[in-house]
Amino acid sequence: MSTLNKLSKTSFDLSGKVALITGAAGLLGVEHSIALAQAGADVVMTDINIVALKESSKRVLESTDVSPTTMLLDVADQRAVSSVRARLEKQGRIVTILINNAAIDPKVNSDATVEESTRIENFDINKWNIEVGVGLTGAIVCASEFGPRMAAHGGGVILNIASDLSAISPDQRLYKKVGLPDAEQPVKPVSYSVIKAGLVGLTRYLSTYWADSNVRCNALSPGGVYTTQSDEFVQKLSNLIPLGRMAESDEYRGAIQFMCSDAAMYLNGQNIIMDGGRSVL
Repeated sequence: MSTLNKLSKTSFDLSGKVALITGAAGLLGVEHSIALAQAGADVVMTDINIVALKESSKRVLESTDVSPTTMLLDVADQRAVSSVRARLEKQGRIVTILINNAAIDPKVNSDATVEESTRIENFDINKWNIEVGVGLTGAIVCASEFGPRMAAHGGGVILNIASDLSAISPDQRLYKKVGLPDAEQPVKPVSYSVIKAGLVGLTRYLSTYWADSNVRCNALSPGGVYTTQSDEFVQKLSNLIPLGRMAESDEYRGAIQFMCSDAAMYLNGQNIIMDGGRSVL
């Protein structure tokens, strides 16, 4: 009993930890920030959209009574990442929790055109480079900046936010539009799946890279999150999920707290898929 009490009181406590979240103005980025602030972490929210970032920081304050630090950051720019790290260290704040959440999630256009740009036959390589630059290269850049400091200061946690599409293929029937020929049907773009699968590969690589310095790296792969999707899409996707529904955006908070805390001190190199069971079918 005493062991269980000790676990519930201390293992999830992130007091004294500096946690940096990239893409913190996004749908899940703000939820990750709330989760870590609730656990006592010193939260640093970063994003390229400073206006949205300020609004997201207000949500954290309203939810936790904790005022997070906000910093403008383009994760694809190594000099910018290095500058943010240096500014924090000048304040005596060593990041020991890094959540690589920044991504460009290409939404399937409901108004498909004759030259449907989401299809691989027509996919714009410049768009590919931008999305890979943010979602995958950005994670590598951030890990290369913050990981060595974690290793030098007793350890830390790198958590990469992947997707259930890191483990399964997109079901393109979800996006199918009645009346359009196959060559013009919109699809989930190839970039998203490749980036998320790449993040899982990066997770495995990093999990052994600084392991002897107590730096753990894992991935969390959320499933579909309900926002403003059409009723038709929600129903189609819900039919593929054993729990029968999409996730609410705040349902990943507990997983974030667990994976970033000492409660998960023996969890390393894993991709935790949290998708209501969709990927097991």
